[in-house]
Amino acid sequence: MKKILILFAHPALEKSRVNRILIKELQKTERVTFHDLYESYPNFEIDVKYEQKLLLANDIVVFMHPMFWYSTPAILKEWQDLVLEHRWAYGREGDKLKGKYFVNFVSTGGKKDAYQSGGFNQHTIRQFLLPIEQTAKLCKMYFLPPFTISGTHSIEKAEVEKHKERIHKLIHYLQNDSLDIEETKELDTLNELFEKLVKE
Repeated sequence: MKKILILFAHPALEKSRVNRILIKELQKTERVTFHDLYESYPNFEIDVKYEQKLLLANDIVVFMHPMFWYSTPAILKEWQDLVLEHRWAYGREGDKLKGKYFVNFVSTGGKKDAYQSGGFNQHTIRQFLLPIEQTAKLCKMYFLPPFTISGTHSIEKAEVEKHKERIHKLIHYLQNDSLDIEETKELDTLNELFEKLVKE
């Protein structure tokens, strides 16, 4: 069973309607290390060696965050800038993350149809995350399409609970190598493959 590191970033968690519910059980899930970056580093003074140690100890890395201005909250960019060092994470000698899996769990205030070609935001969520996808590939990681939770501004509590169940099932699939990685390559989101697995 693979070990998962969830790097969680939400700069206004006290105002969250969805993520506060989603993360409660994640903090207790077996073989999952839940790491709240804003809680750990309120002044952005990231402990690079500690973060690298966490990465080495896990098989799957998850960025869990709301979409902020078509990207991640600021601390995740700072984390990438500092932790993914040349000759450690990438470069000719940088192979410490080689073979690990990477995925985003992303929540958006806008609804699903807003993140489509021709939709309000003109692009898919995966397209907005292209810099992160390329970063993962540069670090010789396997990038998986994002798992998305859309419409958080208007979502009903019952739907939030369904998303919580889906995330736990997805973590189970990831831990047990139940996803066909080749099948994910052309998908915009993991939701598509996940829905297929649930029906089987």
